[in-house]
Amino acid sequence: MTLEEIHGQQPLPAGNDWMQGAGTALHELLVSAQRRGCLTAGVYESAKLMNVDPDNVAFCVLAADQEDEGDIALQIHFTLIQAFCCENDIDIVRVNDMAKLAAIVGSSEDSGEPRDLHCILITNPNEEGWKDPALEKLNLFCEESRNVNDWVPAITLPE
Repeated sequence: MTLEEIHGQQPLPAGNDWMQGAGTALHELLVSAQRRGCLTAGVYESAKLMNVDPDNVAFCVLAADQEDEGDIALQIHFTLIQAFCCENDIDIVRVNDMAKLAAIVGSSEDSGEPRDLHCILITNPNEEGWKDPALEKLNLFCEESRNVNDWVPAITLPE
């Protein structure tokens, strides 16, 4: 008997299609959230929001390039954010391409300041009954990833 049979869970679908679907869903979610004003970017801004209103956070994206992997302070922030998200049942993913992420959400703020994209939160909009199919796909992806002990799955954004 396998672990999946014991828990009644299915393993992740084989192949790259599942990962590409998650990347496309994340792209759609980021665009939709930004259009609706439900996107918070920045480690500090995200931590502030999670401290004030954690129930309003629907999804978390942590992003780092190869050179960021050696940044100890950033890795400590990521560890604390991951712990907070796990404690508050907030799904979380990692993205390893800051350039693609910046192309989707913009690399600078309205004031012209460079934007910190290391942590992005998607919040629930004020609209009642708003259901984003991309968010639902990502929630399923995260749940399936947790079933195979991948608690913070990495997603590749589409070209």
